[in-house]
Amino acid sequence: MFEFNAKEAKWFFKPQNYVIEKDRVEIITDSNTDFWQRTYYGFRNDNAHVLYITTDERYFSFTVKAEFNSTALFDQCGVAIYQNSENWVKAGIEFHDNNTAWLGSVVTNHGYSDWATTDVGAFVKCMWYRLSRREGDYCLENSFDGINFKQMRIFHLFEGEKEINIGLLACSPSKSSFKSVFTEMKITDCLWKEHKS
Repeated sequence: MFEFNAKEAKWFFKPQNYVIEKDRVEIITDSNTDFWQRTYYGFRNDNAHVLYITTDERYFSFTVKAEFNSTALFDQCGVAIYQNSENWVKAGIEFHDNNTAWLGSVVTNHGYSDWATTDVGAFVKCMWYRLSRREGDYCLENSFDGINFKQMRIFHLFEGEKEINIGLLACSPSKSSFKSVFTEMKITDCLWKEHKS
C-alpha cells in the first residue's frame, strides 16, 4: 500500500504560508480562495489550496485529522480530490457564525457543483475525515474522535476512475485567513466494504 508523504506532495494553488513536516502539515490560508463551479450561484472559483499526491490505486482509504481556528464566513478545511477545474470533490467544516458551522461536502462532475451540509456547533474545531475509494466510486465519512466514523455521502466521480490527485484542502473564500493543522494522515486497505446483494 502506498502512503501520503507530505514532503513529496505537490500543491495546487500553493499558499504563501505553510509548514510541512513528516507527520504534520500546517496551512495558513490566503484570502479569496475557494472551489465552486456554476450551480445556483453562477460563479466559478478554482483556487483553493490543495496539497496532494497522485495514485492509481483503485481500493484504499485515506484518513486525516484536521484542526482549525476559522472565524470568517465559509472558511473551510478538510480533504479533497482535484482532477481539474471541472471535476473534483471537497469535504470539511465551513464556518458560518459564532453559533453554527456546516459539516459539508461538494462533488463537482463535468463542471457543475453540488453541496450537501449538516449543521454542527461553531465550537467544533477538530474533525477526522475518511475518504475511501472503490474504483470510480467513493465514500466520505467523518468522526469526532477518530474511532467512530459516520457516512457523509457516497458518490461517483466521472473523471476519478483511473489516476487521481488526493490530499488536504484549506481555503478562505472571503477576505480572511486562518490556520489549519493536519495530522494522523494514513492510507490503508479500503475500509469501505464491498456491497453484496
